[in-house]
Amino acid sequence: MAFQGKKLINNPDDVVTEFIEGLVETYPGLQYLDGFPQIKVVLRADVERGAYDKVAVISGGGSGHEPAHAGFVGSGMLTAAVSGDVFASPPVDSILAAIRAVTGPMGCLLIVKNYTGDRLNFGLAAEQAKSEGYKMEMVIVGDDCALPPPRGIAGRRGLAGTILVHKVAGAAADAGLSLADVAAEAKHASEVVGTMGVALSVCTLPGQVTSDRLGPKQMELGLGIHGEPGVAVVDLQPVDVVVEHVFKQILSQETQYLPITRGSNAVLLINGLGATPIMELMIAARKAVPELQLEYGIAVDRVYTGTLMTSLDMAGLSITIMKSDENILKRLDAPTKAPAWPVGSEGNRPPAKFPVPVPPSPSVKDDEILAQPQELSKQGCILEAAIEASATEIINLKDILNEWDGLGDGDCGTTMYRGATAILEDMKKRYPMNDAAGTINEIGATIRRVMGGTSGILYDILFKAAYASLKQSTTVTANEWADALEASVAAVSKYGGASTGYRTMLDALIPASTALKQRLKAGEDPVTAFIASSEAASAGAESTKQMQAKAGRSSYIAPDLLASIPDPGAMAAAAWYRAAALAVKNKLHGSKS
Repeated sequence: MAFQGKKLINNPDDVVTEFIEGLVETYPGLQYLDGFPQIKVVLRADVERGAYDKVAVISGGGSGHEPAHAGFVGSGMLTAAVSGDVFASPPVDSILAAIRAVTGPMGCLLIVKNYTGDRLNFGLAAEQAKSEGYKMEMVIVGDDCALPPPRGIAGRRGLAGTILVHKVAGAAADAGLSLADVAAEAKHASEVVGTMGVALSVCTLPGQVTSDRLGPKQMELGLGIHGEPGVAVVDLQPVDVVVEHVFKQILSQETQYLPITRGSNAVLLINGLGATPIMELMIAARKAVPELQLEYGIAVDRVYTGTLMTSLDMAGLSITIMKSDENILKRLDAPTKAPAWPVGSEGNRPPAKFPVPVPPSPSVKDDEILAQPQELSKQGCILEAAIEASATEIINLKDILNEWDGLGDGDCGTTMYRGATAILEDMKKRYPMNDAAGTINEIGATIRRVMGGTSGILYDILFKAAYASLKQSTTVTANEWADALEASVAAVSKYGGASTGYRTMLDALIPASTALKQRLKAGEDPVTAFIASSEAASAGAESTKQMQAKAGRSSYIAPDLLASIPDPGAMAAAAWYRAAALAVKNKLHGSKS
């Protein structure tokens, strides 16, 4: 069943004129001839009628290919663009109006895509202009490489390669060349460019029904920019396979559409046909460049990727290859104010890859894993016991944490379990246990490697902030540990946006940090202070049963559903903190209270 295509338009008959009105409102350097609805011409606002002292370059054709052609009007490119109705050649009177508006004594070059209606209308306008005394030349672009060489007079269709011809001709005209020389450069460019399109859908004309010619798992090779059928309808293929096929067609030695051989240089244009996301175009570009260079031995001088010549809302792309030389590159790199020409594409191509910067204090690399067991200092033994106890406690709590997280993702326990098991695995071979700061840094590296989601990044921040605090001290005392915990809590609060009462792990860690600081400041024994702070952490975690969540996914859940259920993140933090405190106490004081 066919459906009328959905469009953000008013009257389908007004789409071209309203597009032009919006274009000139957007770009002050453009104007249009006041001849709507018959005459639809966009021209440079800085060109004074009859006084332009350079060759005027005019192109155009049926509308529906935006931004072509009006989007390429500007200094260094087109002087004017003539628009017909959607997919209809512009009338002779419109073309003549454009010629008269911008052509000065240097003459005018018409660049025409190879379609019968365009050739006839632009050709008749050129002859009429000549009879009025204008110097005229016309270059026809037929860059389509999808179809076999035609036996009749129709010739190859004009496609996105026309845009590159516009740029070459416009830059040559802007440089002050004569009409003959501008036409010669444009003709040469048209002879060394080839294009092939691939479509995933057929375009829908304004006010018309959507075509169902292509099934949901089909694509069409060589589809024209007016929706006319291509070479073949085939099953949908990965884009890498599509690129390979397109190159094989454009560079075919049988058709010899392009005079490009191994050792040549080329320019590459990856063009979206209207409804193709830039992501997909870039995926094609990433395959196209090495394919040309490695498989065909063709050096790629420039790459232009974007939506330049469309077919209304067609999903798909076209790929254009133009043989390049020093002069063509000079014309392509020349400045232009045409709004649709891709910005920042001029200049030589640097290497695509840049090495990842090495951090100033990198964590232990795989080839630097401790070759033999360390002889641990007293502090190293205590730290090892605390880490082992904390990780083991989290492993034992996996199921209950997942249960408490049942109204959220239901994976808190699983995520924490991943981190804990990895820490136990890494601690024997990676952690420099005699170096407290270094060990904390490595725990952060472990967590970053294996824990996902918000909890993973928050714990990574927690340990990274602790490391930054601890590494400033030559000897790590209880006060340094308290400072590190305080810095960690502050960092998690800063970047996570939560604080006390938000129903997060900070509801356990903030009370712990506060109690530890206060008791140490009062001169209490460090182990006793640690145990007391762990009790504060547990109490804080339990208090989350009465809290309304203000952070994380729990904040989207109705408060009555969370009632009597503690926050799993807070309970996990309290659990490993309590386990560490008890391990330190047992290591230093044995089983004594």
